[in-house]
This record gives sequence, structure tokens and C-alpha cells, in this order.
Amino acid sequence: MTALEWMVNLGYTLLLLALICAMYRLIKGPGLLDRVVALDLVAMVIAGFITVYAIESKLSVFLDVVMVLAMVVFFGTVAFGRYLEKKIDGGD
Repeated sequence: MTALEWMVNLGYTLLLLALICAMYRLIKGPGLLDRVVALDLVAMVIAGFITVYAIESKLSVFLDVVMVLAMVVFFGTVAFGRYLEKKIDGGD
């Protein structure tokens, strides 16, 4: 087993552990904000899986997919934060 294969396997293992923890928080809660942050984390962990796969397969096209996914998730989280901010302030 080469060093690259070992590091890829370690990456997959750690990402799987992070995904399990994030899914637990997504299901368990306790509040809406915790679930939104957990969903954001799940999406970023999936981006991590795609990145590790891109390294493993040596196909850089997957890195473009990761960039688009990260931007969509980021803008979605910002939009949700703005929505909650307006909702809390009274809907101005």
C-alpha cells in the first residue's frame, strides 16, 4: 500500500466519522439553527469526500464540482441567516 492510498483511506475514514457526527446533530437537534449548521456541515463533508475522490482518481474536474457545491451551500446558509434575521427583527 502506497502512502497516497493510505492517506486516501485515512481521509475517507475521518470524513465518515465527521458525517456520522453531523448526521446525529442534524437528526437530534435541539433547535432549528443547530440543524441548519449540521446540514451545512454535511454538505461540506460531502464536498470533502468528492475532493478525496478527485485526489484518488487524479481527475481534477471533480474539484470544479466541489467549488460549485461549496458556493451553493454557503449562499444558502447566508440566505437562511438573512431570513432568520428579518424574522427576528419583525419582518421589515
